[in-house]
Formats: sequence, C-alpha cells, structure tokens
Amino acid sequence: MINKYPFLIAEISANHAGSLNKAKRLIDISKNVGADAVKLQTFDADMMTLNSKDKDFIIQDGIWKGYKLWDLYDKAKTPLEWHRELFRYAKKMKIKIFSSPFSEKSVDFLEKLNCPAYKIASFEMCDLTLIKHIARKKKPVIISTGTQSLNNVELVNKYVKKYGIKDYSFLYCVSKYPSKIEDFNLNNIKILKDKLKCKVGLSDHSVGPEIARAAVFVGAEIIEKHINLDKNGESLDSKFSSNQKDFIELRHEIDSAYNLLGKKHFFISKKEKQNKIFRRSIYSIKDIKKGEIFTRHNIKRIRPGKGLSPLYFGKLINLKSPINIKKNKPIPSKITKLLKLKI
Repeated sequence: MINKYPFLIAEISANHAGSLNKAKRLIDISKNVGADAVKLQTFDADMMTLNSKDKDFIIQDGIWKGYKLWDLYDKAKTPLEWHRELFRYAKKMKIKIFSSPFSEKSVDFLEKLNCPAYKIASFEMCDLTLIKHIARKKKPVIISTGTQSLNNVELVNKYVKKYGIKDYSFLYCVSKYPSKIEDFNLNNIKILKDKLKCKVGLSDHSVGPEIARAAVFVGAEIIEKHINLDKNGESLDSKFSSNQKDFIELRHEIDSAYNLLGKKHFFISKKEKQNKIFRRSIYSIKDIKKGEIFTRHNIKRIRPGKGLSPLYFGKLINLKSPINIKKNKPIPSKITKLLKLKI
C-alpha cells in the first residue's frame, strides 16, 4: 500500500458523529486533500468491553473522563450496517479504504467486503490471537505501537513473521489524546526501523502538521492522522483531529519534507556547482618557468576556484614545476599527474 511519497491515511474513527452522511463527506474530504487511503474502525461495544459500572470500567482522566467504557465505544462505533455502503462509496470516489478490526468477528465481517488491508490498533498490539486470525487472510497489515515497550514490539514482530505476514509495517504512536510535542521521541522511528527491518511510520494524535513533517525527516514512510469536518466539532475525537484545511497543509508538509530528503546518494545540484568559482584554488603570483621550484612566494591559495585544489598546496611546495606557468594563472590539475601527486 506504500507509494513514493509518505502514504497518508485519513482516519475517520468517531468523527462521523453518528451520521452516515458525515462519514461519506469525510471520505470526500479525504480524497480532496490528497490522502492515499481512508480508514474506519470496525467494532461494536460488545467486542471492546463489558457493560459494567464497576470503577475499573470508568475512565478516570483525559478528554473522555467520566465515560463508562461501554458507553464510549457504543457512541464511537461506526455501525456495521454502514460499512458496505462506505466501502462502495470509497470505491466510487477512487480512494483506498480499509479498517482496524477489534475482534475475529470484525475481521470475518470485513473479509466479506474484500477489505484490502488491516490495521492493528495500539491497544490491541499484543493480541496475538487477533493478529494470527488476520494473518490467515494474507493481507497487508499495519500495527501501531502506542503505550507498548520496545520489547513488546520486537516480540510481536517475531510473531508477525511466524504467522507468515509478508507485507507489514509498524507505526510509532503516542497514545495520548491530544498528544503534545514533549510526548514524542521521534528517534523511536529510527530505532524501530533498525530493530524491525520493515517500513515504519507515524500514527499522529498531535494538533498540526509539525510532528508529521519532522517524522518524515527521520524515516517515516506512512502518516496516519484523524480527519474531521470541523476541528472544533463535538465528536469524540475532534480535539486531536484535522479539518480539510489542516489536512491540505499536512499533505503539503510531508511531501515537501520528503522532497527535501532527496536522493540516496550524496548530491550537489548543477546550480550549486556553478558556485565553485567562490572556492579557493592554487594560482601563480609570479611567472614560473619549467624546472623552477614551487614556493610560497610564487604560488598562493586564493579565489576563484578555477585552479588546482588547495588540498595539493603543501605537496607542491619545494617541487619543481614540470611546465611554464604565467603570472596570475591557475595551476592546472594536470600537474598532479605530471608530478605523480597523491593526497
């Protein structure tokens, strides 16, 4: 699912706010802002938790403080009966669509819709039973790492290979909503790439494009961000989601960052090479006859850079010139061959 530029995933999550029409509009926006794919979440409350009022099931902090887990997931769900229509609509809009399943039941449901790939959410990363079930579908898999230790990530990576998943990626994720600059350590992306030897990206819950742009500079090949109709809206995820204008900026920022990375070999542009004239080189400051000794009194390191590199200045001193050189002329590069000079 990865292309040349960072692969941008627009996550709808709960931002449909219970409206199928809003979900479709979010697919429209995702296409318009240049996202490469749109992602759903496939669950109902029963797949996620128990319908209990015990304090263990009440959220104690953060933007969902006070919610009973069951009520939160029941409100956040993308109803299963919408999925076929949303998959059909995304196909009509010519944008890829896939989902995060949260149970084996949701995987089997998505298979009936020909879901082309699966995303494992951060909090499900260690659910090896779910991952093994997904592996049987022989589809690309993306795995988020929020709250997970490096040891856990490496362990899951081992099982991903054991289960035969060939096309997989991991996303560095900060599971804090919204997350702030001080919550990130983008070197984690480098560490994951080094340890896992696979594609690595960023699942971003921060506000603005800055973190995603910086992530590209450290090797992120996938960027996932929540999309909303209005970043000040009342949906459950609006406080860490981007609207259409923000997403356009995000697409521009990550693409320009990728372009700045440039080629994989050391590169100097043709325009820059034209400025070699401002480099120093070795010039004669007196007429030098063939057989005359080079000294600090007849050669000098000066601009422009049209003569022999100053790398050779010390090597030339006290050697005899093999040719005649007129005053104020560059010492030609052929001198190195004639004198068999090496650096």
